[in-house]
Amino acid sequence: MKHPGENQQGTKTAPGFDDTTPLAREISELTRRRQVIAAEQLPKPEQTRVITISNQKGGVGKTTTAVNLAAALSRQGARVLVIDLDPQGNASTALGVEHRAETASVYDVIVNDMDLADVVQESPEVGSLYCVPATIHLAGAEIELVSLVAREQRLSRALAVHLKTMDDPYDYVFIDCPPSLGLLTINAFVAAREVLIPIQCEYYALEGLSQLLKNIELIEKHLNPELTVSTILLTMYDSRTNLANQVAQDVRDHFPNQVLDTLIPRSVRVSEAPSYGQSVISYDLNSAGSLSYLEAAAEIARRGAPQTGERQ
Repeated sequence: MKHPGENQQGTKTAPGFDDTTPLAREISELTRRRQVIAAEQLPKPEQTRVITISNQKGGVGKTTTAVNLAAALSRQGARVLVIDLDPQGNASTALGVEHRAETASVYDVIVNDMDLADVVQESPEVGSLYCVPATIHLAGAEIELVSLVAREQRLSRALAVHLKTMDDPYDYVFIDCPPSLGLLTINAFVAAREVLIPIQCEYYALEGLSQLLKNIELIEKHLNPELTVSTILLTMYDSRTNLANQVAQDVRDHFPNQVLDTLIPRSVRVSEAPSYGQSVISYDLNSAGSLSYLEAAAEIARRGAPQTGERQ
């Protein structure tokens, strides 16, 4: 029989502290995860990995994923660029960069042929993190692009020129897409080699996914033969519900090679961070949401870019 002030192993504990409680176990697990992350040195890619983050469903965590994966990799020593291709400009807000109407932005790059180097801003986040902002002008870009020459390749060409002129190119480029399959998203697909699809762990999670995959296949066939779905990330996961667990299992069954082991939990901290112009990585490094994005980023880095010819 253990005495008061001892745990189940008979070791003395601090007064009023019981490490058998759920809260104590949670704190212990977060500490363990934090130590593993701190001890790991992530490999850097041999050449820039350009990853488009897309899902035609809204509210699945596209922007949150783009911003926090970029911040996590940057914090681990990588040079990262986020291209905000969503007219709402939420990624620009979350990274703390200027994106008022008069700011030079991705709109000027794809519509007015401005050099990408002239619109890149450095984020105040920790590490080497940069952002090409989106302004309200991007809302009309879909219509303006229709009449332009090579309308599907404009972002791809601008990014290729920018990377060639850099002495120290980015390790990763993340492109945040709008929740639609218009010309902006097509530009993002043509510019990238990889697609990352965030999937919300809720009902209807897989609805529309088959159409998205068909569109990606068409882009691969006609515009970008190197494009592949390399990564699927499960977001807004609530382990307390049977539905979330079932959805997660269904997605893993359908895409065993693409789904990351890491699950992104529902988190107040993740939701709060953008209102302070920060990623959750800098807003609260020790939160469960922050640790999950750091772990997801580490998985992406360890997996590396898919080899040519590797398909879903």
